Amino acid sequence: MDNKYVWAVEDIYSSAEEWQKEFDEVKAELDFSEFKGKLGRAEDFSACMKKQEVLGRKLDKLGIYAMMRHDEDTRVSEYDALLSKVTGLSALFGEKTAFILPELTALPESVLKGYIKDPALSDYDYSLTRVLADKSHVLSEGEERLLSMSGESLSSFRDIFTKIDNADLPLKPVTHNGKKIPLSHGAYGVIMRSADRELRKKTFKKYYGAYISLIDVIAATYAGSVKKDVFYAKAKKYSSALDMALSGEDVDKSVYKNLISSVKSGLPYLHRYMEVKKRELGLSSMHMYDVYVPSVAEAELELEYDKAYDLVKEGLSVLGDEYAGLLEKARSERWISVYETAGKRSGAYSAGVYDTHPYVLLNYQKSTHDVFTIAHEMGHSIHTYFSIRSQPYAKADYKIFVAEVASTVNEVLLLKHLLSSSKDVKLRKYLLSYYMEMIRTTLFRQTQFAEFEEYSHKSAEKGVPLTKDDMCRAYRRLNKKYYGKAVVSDREISYEWARIPHFYRAFYVYKYATGIISAIAIAERILTKGEPAVKDYFGFLSSGSSAGPVDLLKIAGVDLTEKKPFDAAMESFNAALEEYEKL
Repeated sequence: MDNKYVWAVEDIYSSAEEWQKEFDEVKAELDFSEFKGKLGRAEDFSACMKKQEVLGRKLDKLGIYAMMRHDEDTRVSEYDALLSKVTGLSALFGEKTAFILPELTALPESVLKGYIKDPALSDYDYSLTRVLADKSHVLSEGEERLLSMSGESLSSFRDIFTKIDNADLPLKPVTHNGKKIPLSHGAYGVIMRSADRELRKKTFKKYYGAYISLIDVIAATYAGSVKKDVFYAKAKKYSSALDMALSGEDVDKSVYKNLISSVKSGLPYLHRYMEVKKRELGLSSMHMYDVYVPSVAEAELELEYDKAYDLVKEGLSVLGDEYAGLLEKARSERWISVYETAGKRSGAYSAGVYDTHPYVLLNYQKSTHDVFTIAHEMGHSIHTYFSIRSQPYAKADYKIFVAEVASTVNEVLLLKHLLSSSKDVKLRKYLLSYYMEMIRTTLFRQTQFAEFEEYSHKSAEKGVPLTKDDMCRAYRRLNKKYYGKAVVSDREISYEWARIPHFYRAFYVYKYATGIISAIAIAERILTKGEPAVKDYFGFLSSGSSAGPVDLLKIAGVDLTEKKPFDAAMESFNAALEEYEKL
Protein backbone atom coordinates (compact mmCIF):
# COMPACT_ATOMS: atom_id res chain seq x y z
CA MET A 1 0.00 0.00 0.00
CA ASP A 2 1.23 3.47 -0.91
CA ASN A 3 2.51 5.28 2.18
CA LYS A 4 0.28 8.28 1.41
CA TYR A 5 -2.69 6.22 2.59
CA VAL A 6 -1.08 5.55 6.01
CA TRP A 7 -1.37 8.11 8.78
CA ALA A 8 1.80 9.87 9.96
CA VAL A 9 1.92 8.57 13.51
CA GLU A 10 5.62 9.52 13.54
CA ASP A 11 4.50 13.17 13.76
CA ILE A 12 3.69 12.44 17.43
CA TYR A 13 6.69 10.29 18.41
CA SER A 14 9.42 9.05 16.12
CA SER A 15 9.59 5.73 17.94
CA ALA A 16 8.30 3.71 20.87
CA GLU A 17 11.53 4.58 22.67
CA GLU A 18 10.76 8.31 22.45
CA TRP A 19 7.24 7.54 23.72
CA GLN A 20 8.71 5.61 26.67
CA LYS A 21 11.05 8.47 27.54
CA GLU A 22 8.17 10.96 27.81
CA PHE A 23 6.09 8.38 29.68
CA ASP A 24 8.85 8.07 32.30
CA GLU A 25 9.15 11.86 32.56
CA VAL A 26 5.43 12.30 33.21
CA LYS A 27 5.38 9.48 35.73
CA ALA A 28 8.28 11.07 37.64
CA GLU A 29 6.51 14.43 37.84
CA LEU A 30 3.13 13.25 39.15
CA ASP A 31 3.37 14.93 42.53
CA PHE A 32 0.85 17.65 43.30
CA SER A 33 1.19 17.55 47.08
CA GLU A 34 2.70 21.06 47.17
CA PHE A 35 -0.71 22.47 46.18
CA LYS A 36 -2.90 20.58 48.62
CA GLY A 37 -4.78 22.90 50.94
CA LYS A 38 -3.57 25.99 49.08
CA LEU A 39 -6.05 26.39 46.20
CA GLY A 40 -7.78 29.24 48.03
CA ARG A 41 -4.86 31.47 47.00
CA ALA A 42 -5.05 32.64 43.40
CA GLU A 43 -1.31 32.25 42.73
CA ASP A 44 -1.27 28.65 44.00
CA PHE A 45 -4.44 27.79 42.07
CA SER A 46 -2.85 29.21 38.90
CA ALA A 47 0.42 27.29 39.45
CA CYS A 48 -1.47 24.06 40.08
CA MET A 49 -3.53 24.48 36.91
CA LYS A 50 -0.39 25.19 34.87
CA LYS A 51 1.33 22.05 36.12
CA GLN A 52 -1.80 20.04 35.45
CA GLU A 53 -1.86 21.44 31.91
CA VAL A 54 1.80 20.65 31.19
CA LEU A 55 1.43 17.04 32.32
CA GLY A 56 -2.04 16.72 30.81
CA ARG A 57 -0.80 17.74 27.39
CA LYS A 58 2.00 15.18 27.53
CA LEU A 59 -0.40 12.53 28.76
CA ASP A 60 -2.78 13.31 25.90
CA LYS A 61 0.05 12.77 23.40
CA LEU A 62 1.06 9.52 25.04
CA GLY A 63 -2.55 8.37 24.93
CA ILE A 64 -3.30 9.19 21.30
CA TYR A 65 -0.08 7.54 20.11
CA ALA A 66 -0.79 4.35 22.06
CA MET A 67 -4.39 4.28 20.84
CA MET A 68 -3.42 4.78 17.21
CA ARG A 69 -0.71 2.12 17.25
CA HIS A 70 -3.13 -0.28 18.94
CA ASP A 71 -5.86 0.46 16.40
CA GLU A 72 -3.50 -0.12 13.47
CA ASP A 73 -3.36 -3.79 14.50
CA THR A 74 -5.32 -4.91 17.57
CA ARG A 75 -3.48 -8.26 17.51
CA VAL A 76 -0.06 -6.82 18.43
CA SER A 77 0.69 -7.33 22.13
CA GLU A 78 3.35 -4.58 22.15
CA TYR A 79 0.66 -2.00 21.32
CA ASP A 80 -1.65 -3.55 23.89
CA ALA A 81 1.09 -2.93 26.44
CA LEU A 82 1.45 0.73 25.44
CA LEU A 83 -2.28 1.28 25.77
CA SER A 84 -2.41 -0.52 29.11
CA LYS A 85 0.51 1.52 30.47
CA VAL A 86 -0.93 4.86 29.47
CA THR A 87 -4.35 3.87 30.84
CA GLY A 88 -2.67 3.12 34.16
CA LEU A 89 -0.74 6.38 34.08
CA SER A 90 -3.93 8.31 33.35
CA ALA A 91 -5.56 6.66 36.36
CA LEU A 92 -2.55 7.62 38.50
CA PHE A 93 -2.74 11.20 37.19
CA GLY A 94 -6.41 11.26 38.17
CA GLU A 95 -5.56 9.90 41.60
CA LYS A 96 -2.84 12.50 42.21
CA THR A 97 -5.10 15.38 41.14
CA ALA A 98 -8.27 14.05 42.79
CA PHE A 99 -7.98 16.63 45.57
CA ILE A 100 -8.40 19.58 43.19
CA LEU A 101 -12.13 19.37 42.51
CA PRO A 102 -13.29 18.75 46.10
CA GLU A 103 -10.93 21.45 47.39
CA LEU A 104 -12.24 23.97 44.87
CA THR A 105 -15.81 22.96 45.68
CA ALA A 106 -15.17 23.58 49.39
CA LEU A 107 -13.98 27.15 48.75
CA PRO A 108 -16.38 29.97 49.61
CA GLU A 109 -18.61 31.01 46.73
CA SER A 110 -17.10 34.48 46.86
CA VAL A 111 -13.60 33.09 46.20
CA LEU A 112 -14.76 31.06 43.23
CA LYS A 113 -16.64 34.00 41.78
CA GLY A 114 -13.51 36.10 42.25
CA TYR A 115 -11.48 33.57 40.28
CA ILE A 116 -14.10 33.54 37.53
CA LYS A 117 -13.88 37.32 37.18
CA ASP A 118 -10.06 37.44 37.38
CA PRO A 119 -8.64 38.16 33.86
CA ALA A 120 -5.44 36.29 34.77
CA LEU A 121 -7.50 33.14 35.31
CA SER A 122 -9.77 33.52 32.28
CA ASP A 123 -8.70 30.13 30.91
CA TYR A 124 -10.65 28.51 33.73
CA ASP A 125 -13.74 30.72 34.01
CA TYR A 126 -16.17 28.27 32.38
CA SER A 127 -14.85 25.22 34.24
CA LEU A 128 -15.15 27.14 37.52
CA THR A 129 -18.77 28.02 36.76
CA ARG A 130 -19.34 24.25 36.42
CA VAL A 131 -17.66 23.73 39.81
CA LEU A 132 -20.21 26.08 41.32
CA ALA A 133 -23.07 24.34 39.55
CA ASP A 134 -21.94 20.83 40.58
CA LYS A 135 -21.13 21.53 44.22
CA SER A 136 -23.65 18.99 45.50
CA HIS A 137 -22.17 16.16 43.41
CA VAL A 138 -18.52 16.50 44.45
CA LEU A 139 -17.46 14.15 47.22
CA SER A 140 -14.76 14.43 49.85
CA GLU A 141 -11.12 14.24 48.80
CA GLY A 142 -10.82 10.65 50.01
CA GLU A 143 -13.97 9.56 48.21
CA GLU A 144 -12.95 11.30 44.99
CA ARG A 145 -9.55 9.63 45.26
CA LEU A 146 -11.16 6.21 45.62
CA LEU A 147 -13.38 6.82 42.58
CA SER A 148 -10.36 7.91 40.58
CA MET A 149 -8.43 4.81 41.63
CA SER A 150 -11.32 2.64 40.48
CA GLY A 151 -11.28 4.19 37.01
CA GLU A 152 -8.78 1.81 35.41
CA SER A 153 -10.58 -1.37 36.52
CA LEU A 154 -14.08 -0.08 35.80
CA SER A 155 -13.11 1.09 32.33
CA SER A 156 -12.22 -2.50 31.40
CA PHE A 157 -15.73 -3.37 30.13
CA ARG A 158 -15.23 -1.27 27.01
CA ASP A 159 -11.75 -2.75 26.52
CA ILE A 160 -13.13 -6.28 26.83
CA PHE A 161 -15.84 -5.61 24.26
CA THR A 162 -13.30 -4.03 21.90
CA LYS A 163 -11.22 -7.21 22.07
CA ILE A 164 -14.27 -9.39 21.48
CA ASP A 165 -15.47 -7.25 18.58
CA ASN A 166 -12.16 -6.73 16.78
CA ALA A 167 -9.96 -9.68 17.68
CA ASP A 168 -12.02 -12.65 18.91
CA LEU A 169 -15.33 -12.44 17.06
CA PRO A 170 -15.64 -15.68 15.03
CA LEU A 171 -16.51 -14.13 11.67
CA LYS A 172 -16.40 -17.04 9.25
CA PRO A 173 -16.50 -16.73 5.45
CA VAL A 174 -19.87 -16.71 3.70
CA THR A 175 -20.27 -19.44 1.07
CA HIS A 176 -22.23 -18.10 -1.88
CA ASN A 177 -22.49 -19.41 -5.44
CA GLY A 178 -19.68 -21.84 -4.75
CA LYS A 179 -17.31 -19.15 -3.47
CA LYS A 180 -16.13 -18.30 0.04
CA ILE A 181 -16.42 -14.58 0.78
CA PRO A 182 -14.32 -13.33 3.74
CA LEU A 183 -16.48 -11.60 6.35
CA SER A 184 -15.35 -8.54 8.32
CA HIS A 185 -17.09 -5.52 9.81
CA GLY A 186 -16.29 -3.49 6.72
CA ALA A 187 -17.36 -6.23 4.33
CA TYR A 188 -20.64 -6.68 6.23
CA GLY A 189 -21.54 -3.03 5.69
CA VAL A 190 -20.88 -3.32 1.95
CA ILE A 191 -22.79 -6.59 1.56
CA MET A 192 -25.85 -5.20 3.36
CA ARG A 193 -26.11 -2.69 0.50
CA SER A 194 -25.66 -5.37 -2.15
CA ALA A 195 -28.40 -6.10 -4.70
CA ASP A 196 -27.96 -9.85 -4.08
CA ARG A 197 -30.68 -10.60 -1.55
CA GLU A 198 -29.63 -14.19 -0.90
CA LEU A 199 -26.08 -13.02 -0.17
CA ARG A 200 -27.43 -10.36 2.21
CA LYS A 201 -29.55 -12.93 4.04
CA LYS A 202 -26.68 -15.41 4.41
CA THR A 203 -24.30 -12.65 5.56
CA PHE A 204 -26.83 -11.21 8.00
CA LYS A 205 -27.35 -14.59 9.64
CA LYS A 206 -23.64 -15.44 9.67
CA TYR A 207 -22.66 -12.02 11.08
CA TYR A 208 -25.23 -12.06 13.88
CA GLY A 209 -24.49 -15.73 14.46
CA ALA A 210 -20.98 -14.70 15.53
CA TYR A 211 -22.41 -12.40 18.21
CA ILE A 212 -25.00 -14.97 19.28
CA SER A 213 -22.23 -17.53 19.79
CA LEU A 214 -20.63 -15.15 22.34
CA ILE A 215 -23.83 -13.67 23.73
CA ASP A 216 -23.31 -14.83 27.31
CA VAL A 217 -19.97 -13.09 27.68
CA ILE A 218 -21.18 -9.99 25.77
CA ALA A 219 -24.31 -9.76 27.94
CA ALA A 220 -22.22 -10.03 31.10
CA THR A 221 -19.80 -7.40 29.79
CA TYR A 222 -22.53 -4.93 28.89
CA ALA A 223 -24.42 -5.54 32.16
CA GLY A 224 -21.20 -4.82 34.04
CA SER A 225 -20.72 -1.59 32.10
CA VAL A 226 -24.27 -0.45 32.94
CA LYS A 227 -23.77 -1.29 36.62
CA LYS A 228 -20.58 0.78 36.53
CA ASP A 229 -22.55 3.77 35.19
CA VAL A 230 -25.21 3.33 37.88
CA PHE A 231 -22.54 3.01 40.58
CA TYR A 232 -20.90 6.29 39.59
CA ALA A 233 -24.28 8.07 39.40
CA LYS A 234 -25.25 6.90 42.89
CA ALA A 235 -21.82 7.68 44.31
CA LYS A 236 -22.03 11.20 42.84
CA LYS A 237 -25.59 11.68 44.19
CA TYR A 238 -27.34 11.97 40.84
CA SER A 239 -30.90 10.77 40.49
CA SER A 240 -29.96 8.60 37.49
CA ALA A 241 -27.14 7.73 35.11
CA LEU A 242 -28.89 9.80 32.44
CA ASP A 243 -28.96 12.86 34.72
CA MET A 244 -25.25 12.39 35.43
CA ALA A 245 -24.48 12.18 31.71
CA LEU A 246 -26.50 15.31 30.89
CA SER A 247 -25.02 17.25 33.80
CA GLY A 248 -21.51 16.25 32.77
CA GLU A 249 -22.16 17.76 29.37
CA ASP A 250 -23.97 20.85 30.75
CA VAL A 251 -27.07 19.92 28.74
CA ASP A 252 -30.55 20.73 29.98
CA LYS A 253 -32.85 17.72 30.24
CA SER A 254 -35.37 19.54 28.03
CA VAL A 255 -33.06 18.83 25.06
CA TYR A 256 -33.26 15.05 25.62
CA LYS A 257 -37.03 15.25 26.17
CA ASN A 258 -37.45 17.31 22.99
CA LEU A 259 -35.59 14.62 21.06
CA ILE A 260 -37.60 11.66 22.37
CA SER A 261 -40.96 13.42 21.92
CA SER A 262 -40.21 14.77 18.42
CA VAL A 263 -38.97 11.39 17.20
CA LYS A 264 -42.06 9.70 18.63
CA SER A 265 -44.21 12.19 16.70
CA GLY A 266 -42.15 11.59 13.56
CA LEU A 267 -42.31 7.78 13.59
CA PRO A 268 -45.28 7.75 11.15
CA TYR A 269 -42.91 9.37 8.59
CA LEU A 270 -40.42 6.56 9.13
CA HIS A 271 -43.14 3.91 8.85
CA ARG A 272 -44.33 5.48 5.57
CA TYR A 273 -40.76 5.60 4.29
CA MET A 274 -40.28 1.90 4.99
CA GLU A 275 -43.53 1.12 3.15
CA VAL A 276 -42.33 3.15 0.15
CA LYS A 277 -38.93 1.48 0.21
CA LYS A 278 -40.49 -1.97 0.44
CA ARG A 279 -42.61 -1.17 -2.62
CA GLU A 280 -39.66 0.30 -4.53
CA LEU A 281 -37.57 -2.80 -3.87
CA GLY A 282 -40.44 -4.97 -5.06
CA LEU A 283 -40.55 -7.00 -1.85
CA SER A 284 -43.61 -8.83 -0.57
CA SER A 285 -41.88 -9.18 2.80
CA MET A 286 -39.15 -6.77 3.95
CA HIS A 287 -36.55 -8.02 6.44
CA MET A 288 -33.86 -6.23 8.41
CA TYR A 289 -31.25 -7.43 5.91
CA ASP A 290 -33.16 -5.45 3.25
CA VAL A 291 -33.31 -2.04 4.94
CA TYR A 292 -29.84 -0.81 3.86
CA VAL A 293 -30.24 -1.60 0.16
CA PRO A 294 -30.37 1.57 -1.97
CA SER A 295 -33.72 1.90 -3.73
CA VAL A 296 -31.82 3.07 -6.81
CA ALA A 297 -28.83 0.77 -6.74
CA GLU A 298 -27.40 1.70 -10.15
CA ALA A 299 -26.70 5.24 -8.93
CA GLU A 300 -24.34 4.10 -6.12
CA LEU A 301 -21.14 6.18 -6.02
CA GLU A 302 -18.34 3.65 -6.46
CA LEU A 303 -15.30 5.91 -6.42
CA GLU A 304 -11.63 5.31 -5.82
CA TYR A 305 -10.53 7.03 -2.62
CA ASP A 306 -8.77 10.02 -4.20
CA LYS A 307 -11.73 10.78 -6.46
CA ALA A 308 -14.05 10.45 -3.49
CA TYR A 309 -11.91 12.91 -1.53
CA ASP A 310 -11.99 15.39 -4.41
CA LEU A 311 -15.78 15.12 -4.52
CA VAL A 312 -15.94 15.89 -0.80
CA LYS A 313 -13.81 19.01 -1.34
CA GLU A 314 -16.11 20.13 -4.15
CA GLY A 315 -19.23 19.52 -2.07
CA LEU A 316 -17.86 21.58 0.83
CA SER A 317 -16.66 24.48 -1.31
CA VAL A 318 -19.52 26.60 0.07
CA LEU A 319 -17.46 26.82 3.28
CA GLY A 320 -14.76 28.82 1.51
CA ASP A 321 -11.07 28.67 0.63
CA GLU A 322 -9.75 28.26 4.17
CA TYR A 323 -11.81 25.12 4.74
CA ALA A 324 -10.78 23.70 1.33
CA GLY A 325 -7.14 24.37 2.19
CA LEU A 326 -7.43 22.43 5.44
CA LEU A 327 -8.97 19.47 3.62
CA GLU A 328 -6.01 19.39 1.23
CA LYS A 329 -3.55 19.83 4.09
CA ALA A 330 -5.04 16.78 5.82
CA ARG A 331 -4.55 14.66 2.71
CA SER A 332 -1.05 15.84 1.82
CA GLU A 333 0.26 15.67 5.40
CA ARG A 334 -1.15 12.16 5.96
CA TRP A 335 -3.65 12.77 8.72
CA ILE A 336 -5.64 9.78 7.45
CA SER A 337 -5.35 5.97 7.71
CA VAL A 338 -7.41 5.01 4.66
CA TYR A 339 -7.83 1.29 4.03
CA GLU A 340 -8.92 -1.81 5.97
CA THR A 341 -6.04 -4.13 6.92
CA ALA A 342 -5.78 -7.32 8.99
CA GLY A 343 -6.32 -6.64 12.69
CA LYS A 344 -7.16 -2.97 12.15
CA ARG A 345 -9.89 -1.51 14.34
CA SER A 346 -13.24 -1.47 12.57
CA GLY A 347 -15.30 1.61 11.77
CA ALA A 348 -14.04 5.17 11.53
CA TYR A 349 -13.12 7.98 13.89
CA SER A 350 -11.29 11.28 14.23
CA ALA A 351 -8.93 12.02 17.10
CA GLY A 352 -6.59 14.83 17.95
CA VAL A 353 -5.00 16.41 20.99
CA TYR A 354 -3.68 19.88 21.71
CA ASP A 355 -0.12 19.23 20.55
CA THR A 356 -0.88 17.18 17.43
CA HIS A 357 -2.82 17.74 14.26
CA PRO A 358 -6.04 15.72 14.06
CA TYR A 359 -5.99 12.13 12.79
CA VAL A 360 -8.66 10.11 10.98
CA LEU A 361 -9.11 6.35 10.89
CA LEU A 362 -11.08 5.01 7.91
CA ASN A 363 -11.69 1.56 6.49
CA TYR A 364 -12.54 2.90 3.03
CA GLN A 365 -14.65 0.85 0.63
CA LYS A 366 -15.96 2.08 -2.74
CA SER A 367 -19.46 3.02 -1.66
CA THR A 368 -21.54 6.17 -1.25
CA HIS A 369 -21.59 5.53 2.50
CA ASP A 370 -17.79 5.69 2.68
CA VAL A 371 -17.64 8.85 0.55
CA PHE A 372 -19.86 10.48 3.14
CA THR A 373 -17.73 8.98 5.91
CA ILE A 374 -14.76 10.98 4.56
CA ALA A 375 -16.83 14.17 4.82
CA HIS A 376 -18.07 13.15 8.27
CA GLU A 377 -14.67 12.42 9.82
CA MET A 378 -13.03 15.46 8.26
CA GLY A 379 -15.78 17.53 9.84
CA HIS A 380 -14.65 16.22 13.22
CA SER A 381 -11.02 16.90 12.43
CA ILE A 382 -11.47 20.46 11.21
CA HIS A 383 -13.68 21.21 14.22
CA THR A 384 -10.79 19.99 16.39
CA TYR A 385 -8.31 22.05 14.36
CA PHE A 386 -10.32 25.28 14.73
CA SER A 387 -10.91 24.70 18.42
CA ILE A 388 -7.25 24.00 19.24
CA ARG A 389 -6.12 26.97 17.16
CA SER A 390 -8.53 29.38 18.84
CA GLN A 391 -8.76 28.29 22.47
CA PRO A 392 -6.36 27.76 25.37
CA TYR A 393 -5.79 24.15 26.44
CA ALA A 394 -8.33 24.37 29.26
CA LYS A 395 -11.11 25.28 26.78
CA ALA A 396 -10.01 23.52 23.58
CA ASP A 397 -11.66 20.16 24.13
CA TYR A 398 -15.26 20.69 23.04
CA LYS A 399 -18.03 18.71 24.69
CA ILE A 400 -19.09 15.38 23.25
CA PHE A 401 -22.59 16.84 22.90
CA VAL A 402 -21.47 19.01 19.97
CA ALA A 403 -18.89 16.54 18.66
CA GLU A 404 -21.22 15.20 15.94
CA VAL A 405 -22.43 18.57 14.68
CA ALA A 406 -19.55 19.59 12.38
CA SER A 407 -19.25 16.09 10.97
CA THR A 408 -22.93 15.96 10.07
CA VAL A 409 -22.96 19.51 8.65
CA ASN A 410 -20.39 18.24 6.15
CA GLU A 411 -22.58 15.28 5.22
CA VAL A 412 -25.68 17.45 4.73
CA LEU A 413 -23.77 20.04 2.68
CA LEU A 414 -22.24 17.34 0.48
CA LEU A 415 -25.63 15.79 -0.15
CA LYS A 416 -27.30 19.14 -0.87
CA HIS A 417 -24.49 19.92 -3.33
CA LEU A 418 -24.99 16.63 -5.15
CA LEU A 419 -28.75 17.19 -5.30
CA SER A 420 -28.38 20.74 -6.61
CA SER A 421 -25.90 19.75 -9.32
CA SER A 422 -27.84 16.81 -10.73
CA LYS A 423 -30.88 16.85 -13.04
CA ASP A 424 -30.84 13.11 -13.62
CA VAL A 425 -34.05 11.65 -12.16
CA LYS A 426 -32.44 8.37 -11.17
CA LEU A 427 -29.55 10.08 -9.40
CA ARG A 428 -31.89 12.52 -7.67
CA LYS A 429 -34.00 9.62 -6.43
CA TYR A 430 -30.84 7.96 -5.17
CA LEU A 431 -29.65 11.09 -3.37
CA LEU A 432 -33.05 11.71 -1.77
CA SER A 433 -33.05 8.09 -0.67
CA TYR A 434 -29.55 8.54 0.72
CA TYR A 435 -30.62 11.66 2.63
CA MET A 436 -33.58 9.81 4.14
CA GLU A 437 -31.27 6.93 5.03
CA MET A 438 -28.92 9.39 6.69
CA ILE A 439 -31.78 10.67 8.83
CA ARG A 440 -33.07 7.16 9.46
CA THR A 441 -29.70 5.88 10.67
CA THR A 442 -28.41 9.01 12.40
CA LEU A 443 -31.61 10.39 13.91
CA PHE A 444 -34.20 7.61 14.21
CA ARG A 445 -31.83 4.68 14.76
CA GLN A 446 -29.63 6.49 17.28
CA THR A 447 -32.73 7.58 19.21
CA GLN A 448 -33.82 3.94 19.21
CA PHE A 449 -30.41 3.11 20.69
CA ALA A 450 -30.87 5.89 23.25
CA GLU A 451 -34.20 4.40 24.31
CA PHE A 452 -32.52 1.01 24.76
CA GLU A 453 -29.81 2.62 26.90
CA GLU A 454 -32.47 4.30 28.98
CA TYR A 455 -34.23 0.94 29.44
CA SER A 456 -31.02 -0.87 30.45
CA HIS A 457 -29.93 1.81 32.93
CA LYS A 458 -33.39 2.22 34.47
CA SER A 459 -33.57 -1.55 34.91
CA ALA A 460 -30.23 -1.61 36.71
CA GLU A 461 -31.23 1.38 38.85
CA LYS A 462 -34.32 -0.56 39.96
CA GLY A 463 -32.23 -3.63 40.74
CA VAL A 464 -33.67 -5.62 37.81
CA PRO A 465 -31.06 -8.08 36.44
CA LEU A 466 -29.97 -7.41 32.86
CA THR A 467 -30.17 -10.85 31.31
CA LYS A 468 -29.49 -11.60 27.66
CA ASP A 469 -33.11 -12.71 27.15
CA ASP A 470 -34.63 -9.59 28.69
CA MET A 471 -32.34 -7.31 26.71
CA CYS A 472 -33.15 -9.13 23.48
CA ARG A 473 -36.89 -8.90 24.13
CA ALA A 474 -36.65 -5.20 24.95
CA TYR A 475 -34.58 -4.48 21.87
CA ARG A 476 -36.93 -6.36 19.56
CA ARG A 477 -39.92 -4.40 20.94
CA LEU A 478 -38.11 -1.16 20.17
CA ASN A 479 -37.21 -2.36 16.69
CA LYS A 480 -40.87 -3.09 15.93
CA LYS A 481 -41.91 0.29 17.34
CA TYR A 482 -39.45 2.17 15.13
CA TYR A 483 -39.79 0.25 11.86
CA GLY A 484 -43.52 -0.44 11.95
CA LYS A 485 -45.48 -3.11 10.12
CA ALA A 486 -43.57 -2.83 6.84
CA VAL A 487 -40.48 -4.57 8.23
CA VAL A 488 -40.09 -8.03 9.75
CA SER A 489 -38.10 -7.82 12.98
CA ASP A 490 -35.99 -10.92 12.43
CA ARG A 491 -34.88 -12.99 15.41
CA GLU A 492 -31.27 -11.98 14.80
CA ILE A 493 -32.05 -8.26 15.14
CA SER A 494 -32.94 -8.92 18.78
CA TYR A 495 -29.17 -9.20 19.30
CA GLU A 496 -28.23 -5.92 17.60
CA TRP A 497 -27.60 -4.28 20.98
CA ALA A 498 -24.76 -6.77 21.48
CA ARG A 499 -22.69 -5.29 18.65
CA ILE A 500 -22.93 -1.55 19.39
CA PRO A 501 -19.57 -0.31 20.75
CA HIS A 502 -20.98 3.10 21.68
CA PHE A 503 -23.11 1.47 24.40
CA TYR A 504 -19.92 1.27 26.46
CA ARG A 505 -19.89 5.05 26.55
CA ALA A 506 -23.25 5.61 28.16
CA PHE A 507 -25.69 8.09 26.63
CA TYR A 508 -23.42 9.01 23.78
CA VAL A 509 -25.61 7.86 20.90
CA TYR A 510 -28.45 10.38 21.38
CA LYS A 511 -25.92 13.07 20.52
CA TYR A 512 -25.74 11.73 16.97
CA ALA A 513 -29.46 12.53 16.75
CA THR A 514 -29.19 16.03 18.23
CA GLY A 515 -26.11 16.47 16.04
CA ILE A 516 -27.97 15.84 12.78
CA ILE A 517 -30.87 18.01 13.95
CA SER A 518 -28.41 20.86 14.59
CA ALA A 519 -26.54 20.11 11.37
CA ILE A 520 -29.64 20.29 9.18
CA ALA A 521 -30.47 23.70 10.68
CA ILE A 522 -26.90 24.99 10.25
CA ALA A 523 -26.53 23.68 6.70
CA GLU A 524 -29.81 25.25 5.61
CA ARG A 525 -28.72 28.54 7.16
CA ILE A 526 -25.37 28.43 5.33
CA LEU A 527 -27.04 27.66 2.01
CA THR A 528 -29.60 30.44 2.36
CA LYS A 529 -27.55 33.19 4.08
CA GLY A 530 -24.09 32.48 2.68
CA GLU A 531 -20.96 34.11 4.07
CA PRO A 532 -22.50 35.62 7.26
CA ALA A 533 -23.78 32.16 8.24
CA VAL A 534 -20.39 30.59 7.42
CA LYS A 535 -18.75 33.19 9.66
CA ASP A 536 -21.15 32.33 12.50
CA TYR A 537 -20.48 28.64 11.93
CA PHE A 538 -16.71 29.15 12.10
CA GLY A 539 -17.32 31.04 15.35
CA PHE A 540 -19.01 27.94 16.71
CA LEU A 541 -16.21 25.67 15.44
CA SER A 542 -13.67 27.90 17.19
CA SER A 543 -15.51 28.05 20.51
CA GLY A 544 -14.21 24.82 22.08
CA SER A 545 -15.74 24.52 25.53
CA SER A 546 -15.73 28.23 26.33
CA ALA A 547 -19.40 27.93 27.41
CA GLY A 548 -22.14 25.30 27.63
CA PRO A 549 -22.61 23.38 24.35
CA VAL A 550 -26.28 24.31 24.00
CA ASP A 551 -25.32 27.97 24.33
CA LEU A 552 -22.46 27.59 21.86
CA LEU A 553 -24.81 26.15 19.24
CA LYS A 554 -26.77 29.38 19.45
CA ILE A 555 -23.73 31.11 17.88
CA ALA A 556 -24.49 29.07 14.76
CA GLY A 557 -28.22 29.86 14.99
CA VAL A 558 -29.58 26.69 16.67
CA ASP A 559 -31.54 26.64 19.96
CA LEU A 560 -32.18 23.06 21.13
CA THR A 561 -34.14 24.14 24.19
CA GLU A 562 -36.97 24.87 21.75
CA LYS A 563 -38.87 22.31 19.66
CA LYS A 564 -38.37 24.23 16.41
CA PRO A 565 -35.11 22.59 15.18
CA PHE A 566 -36.39 19.12 16.12
CA ASP A 567 -39.66 19.56 14.27
CA ALA A 568 -37.82 21.12 11.32
CA ALA A 569 -35.65 17.99 10.99
CA MET A 570 -38.76 15.80 10.93
CA GLU A 571 -40.28 18.03 8.26
CA SER A 572 -37.05 17.90 6.25
CA PHE A 573 -37.33 14.10 6.24
CA ASN A 574 -40.99 14.30 5.22
CA ALA A 575 -40.26 16.81 2.43
CA ALA A 576 -37.56 14.52 1.00
CA LEU A 577 -39.99 11.60 1.18
CA GLU A 578 -42.71 13.56 -0.65
CA GLU A 579 -40.31 14.62 -3.41
CA TYR A 580 -39.07 11.05 -3.71
CA GLU A 581 -42.64 9.74 -4.05
CA LYS A 582 -43.35 12.28 -6.80
CA LEU A 583 -40.25 11.23 -8.72
